[in-house]
Amino acid sequence: MRYIRIFDTTLRDGEQSPGASMNVEEKLHVARQLARLNVDVIEAGFPVASPGDFEAVRRISEEIRGVTIAGLARAKDLDIERAAEALKPAEMGRIHTFIATSDIHLRYKLRITREEVLEAAVAAVRKARSFTGDVEFSAEDATRSDRDFLCRITEEVIKAGATTVNIPDTVGYAIPQEFGELIEHLMNRVPNIDRAVISVHCHNDLGLAVANSLTAIMKGAGQVECTINGIGERAGNAAMEEIVMSLKTRPRFFDADTRVVTEEIYKTSRLVSKITGMVVQPNKAIVGANAFAHEAGIHQDGFLKERSTYEIMRPETVGIPQSKLVLGKHSGRHAFKERLRELGYELSEEELNKAFERFKRLCDQKKYIFDEDIETLVSEEVKKVPEVYRLEELRVSSGTSVRPTASVRLRVGDRVVERTEQGDGPVDATYCAIAKITETKSHLERFEIKSITGGTDALGEVIVTLEEDGRTVRGYGSDTDIIVAAAKAYLNALNKLEGKKRVPEKGI
Repeated sequence: MRYIRIFDTTLRDGEQSPGASMNVEEKLHVARQLARLNVDVIEAGFPVASPGDFEAVRRISEEIRGVTIAGLARAKDLDIERAAEALKPAEMGRIHTFIATSDIHLRYKLRITREEVLEAAVAAVRKARSFTGDVEFSAEDATRSDRDFLCRITEEVIKAGATTVNIPDTVGYAIPQEFGELIEHLMNRVPNIDRAVISVHCHNDLGLAVANSLTAIMKGAGQVECTINGIGERAGNAAMEEIVMSLKTRPRFFDADTRVVTEEIYKTSRLVSKITGMVVQPNKAIVGANAFAHEAGIHQDGFLKERSTYEIMRPETVGIPQSKLVLGKHSGRHAFKERLRELGYELSEEELNKAFERFKRLCDQKKYIFDEDIETLVSEEVKKVPEVYRLEELRVSSGTSVRPTASVRLRVGDRVVERTEQGDGPVDATYCAIAKITETKSHLERFEIKSITGGTDALGEVIVTLEEDGRTVRGYGSDTDIIVAAAKAYLNALNKLEGKKRVPEKGI
C-alpha cells in the first residue's frame, strides 16, 4: 500500500481565510495538536510576511519534534533567507518556494517571460538548498499553465535540488479527470520525476478540491496539501479529514494510506474551529454535527439492526464518541423505544403508544428534541393520574397596555365548563379561571418554572405545589408555551388532590 504524505497548511493557507488569522500562541496550540494528529509536514507560516509570522514559524520550529516544519518563500533571496532563519531551530525543516507558471499570471501579475520564470525558479531552489536538503517547489496556477512548460520547469527544479514538486490548482479551476490527466502527463513526460515527490494543492472554488486531490493520488501523487475543516482563501482548500478518511475507508480502491492518527481528527477540527471562529457546517463530511446523526425513521430502523446499513465508518475512528439517533418528526417508533430504553424507561405498549403520540406532537412544535424533553414526556405518561379535570382550550391576552385575561375551557367529568378571568399576569389570570371552575380550596405554596432545553423554542417545565386540608401534592406540566405548561401543572396537581380525596389515608 502506497504511503501518502499529509502536508498540513492550516497555519499558512488556512489562516489566509478572511477573519481566521491567529496569533503566535494560537498557532503554537494548533501545531501541538497537528503533531498529535501525526501529519507529515506542518506549514507554519510565511516568515517574510510579518514579524508575527516569522516568530510563529520560529517558535513552532523550536518546540515541535517528529514533524517536518515548512516555511513559505517566494522565489526571492530575501524570502528564502528569512524562511531559513525562522526554520533554523527545527529538527526537520523545509523551505517551500514558489513562483507562478501560467501565462495569465506571467502577463498580468509578474510581467516577465517564461524564461525569466524558469531562471528564477531554478535559482530559488538552489538558494534554498544551501540552507536545507528538504526543498519544495510550487508552480503556482499549474492547472492553467502550458503543459510543455510545466514539464520543463518541473524537470529543471528537480535537477536544481527540489525534493518535492507541488502542482497546485491555485484557483480551483480543474475538473478531476482533467487534473488526473495532468498528473499522469507529468509522471510520464518528466524524465527525472522519480527523484522527487509529486504533491498537489487544490482549492475548492468549484467544490472539487478533495475529488481532485484523490484523483491525483490515483495517478501517482505522493503528497497532498490540505487544511483542517477545509479552511483557506475564498472557498477554501481540500479538507484534510475528508482525504484521510477516504483513503482509510476505501483501502482496496486507492491502495494508499496515510500515517494520520485518525482518532485525533475530531478534536483537531474543534480546536481549529474554536480558534479561528469559523464554524463547521452541520452537514460537513467527517466532522460536522450531523455526520454521524440519523433522524429518518427508515435509517434509524436499519441502523439499530445493523450499523453498516447506513454508516460506512465508525465515529470512534475519527474521535467522535458515538453515533447519534436524532429524534425528530421523521423518527420512527423503533428509535423512540430504543432511546427510552437507554434512558432507563420500560413502558407498556399502551404507555409507549401514548408517549409516542405526544412526542410526534412536540416534534411539530420544536426543531430539536433533547433527552430532557423525552424524559419529561414519559414521566408525565408514567405518572399519569386519573383526569377529573382536563384542559380543552386556553386563550390568553396580555401586554403593556391591557389587563392580563385568560379564557379557560375545562372538561370536568362529562361536562365542559368555560370561564374568563383577569389577573396580575397571564399565569395568574389562568389560575384564577381554573380555580373558579374547579372550586378548589387548595393553596398554591410553590410555583417553579424552568427551561428544560436551550433556545427560544425550548420545552418549558412548570412545577407547582398545592396544599389542601393537610394534603400536599406536586403537579408537573411541560409545553413549548410556558402558560400552557403552567395550566397543565396546576391541573395535574388538582387531579392528584382529587385522587387523594377518593382514597382514604391509611392508618398506622
